[in-house]
Amino acid sequence: MIWYRYLYADEELTRKIKKIKWKIRHNAGQWNLYVIALSNHPSNLLEIISTVELMQKGYPKDHLFIVGLAKGYGRAEELACQIVTEVYAHTGNFDVKDFVKKKQKQKNRQVRLCR
Repeated sequence: MIWYRYLYADEELTRKIKKIKWKIRHNAGQWNLYVIALSNHPSNLLEIISTVELMQKGYPKDHLFIVGLAKGYGRAEELACQIVTEVYAHTGNFDVKDFVKKKQKQKNRQVRLCR
């Protein structure tokens, strides 16, 4: 599992990011929490995945590239929309993977607050 250096997250989750990441890595239950990941399917940009789904032993987590965390599915949809909108504003296209991977190589790490 790879975590985006400039992780998008709900404002209320920013103080708990390290704990949330640890729980996700160690299959600890977190209800009503969703990760937003780059999609491996060529026709999709992002995937919204419940952390409950990630707890399954057979779930392929190794190659997930997580770009966002949200509390509640509706908020996860809003956050995914915000990510795509920001990518379009900066690049003029919808190539989220390329934008994220280029930005991942930058040195400064921070959490993006989403309101």
